[in-house]
Amino acid sequence: MLFPEIEPNEKGMLNVSPLHSIYWERSGNPYGLSVLIIHGGPGGGSSPSYRRYFDPKKFNIVQFDQRGCGRSTPHSELEENTTHHLIEDIEKIRQLLKIESWHVFGGSWGSTLSLIYAIQHTEKVLSLTLRGIFLCRQHELTWFYQKGASEIFPEEFDLYQSVIPLNERGNLINAFHKRLTSQDRSERTQAAHAWTRWEMSTSYLKPKELSINKATNDNFSDSFARIECHYFINNIFLEENYILKNINKLKGIPVSIVQGRYDVVCPMRSAWDLNKALPTSKLYVIDNAGHSMKEIGISKRLIELTNELANSFSNL
Repeated sequence: MLFPEIEPNEKGMLNVSPLHSIYWERSGNPYGLSVLIIHGGPGGGSSPSYRRYFDPKKFNIVQFDQRGCGRSTPHSELEENTTHHLIEDIEKIRQLLKIESWHVFGGSWGSTLSLIYAIQHTEKVLSLTLRGIFLCRQHELTWFYQKGASEIFPEEFDLYQSVIPLNERGNLINAFHKRLTSQDRSERTQAAHAWTRWEMSTSYLKPKELSINKATNDNFSDSFARIECHYFINNIFLEENYILKNINKLKGIPVSIVQGRYDVVCPMRSAWDLNKALPTSKLYVIDNAGHSMKEIGISKRLIELTNELANSFSNL
């Protein structure tokens, strides 16, 4: 169902500040429709599998690792790591590659950052293809990290909160942040594993061991947990409900939303709210799916949408 595996045509490190360097790569057809893939987390890093959702003969596919994760350096760094910095980095990559405007594709936190980028740089965005909508409102964070998803996956939630003393469980994000920024490496690693396992174990309709096992990778879990927690304790460095408050700026952009009905990480309410606030958007609900883009129904719909994109824009 996915397009064949391909290697990048071009890759590099972009110095975006004296501290941070961003890894980027380009694959597919350099003369095709330019698309930017924005990964999740924050702190998840991009993956070669993401470009397999695009026909490499028709798309100029750009990927990058956000600050502090994947192949970007320094690893797990929280200094100079905010939503504003990430938006600036996207623009620097676009300018480096001499791309006038592009299609944007992102899921989970990638949907958040895609929407914020489109709000702030509307003229640079040709379309948005989004999956697993996360608007980063306070109740969404509470649902997943404190009380909500806990009622659906109680056994995994107990493992998640087990690394936090009982007297600190009233605010788990705060408690995890304290440990993920600790100088005690063993405490930090234990917290990173627990935080990462919680998300990996709830991302599919039927949990997958391969996904859960990512939590035991110290390198991945450290950047994933630290950077996510850093953003969420700071409310992603934006005012509450920033995206919906600025949604009118997206009225001229084609927006497609793919949402798993049983997404526990980013429940369907957020996709519903986005679609209602942006009536020109198209919402595709996948009834037999959870959160991951690898869920069969979600993958199928995303590929259908990127094929439609290639056909509609190549005919202009």
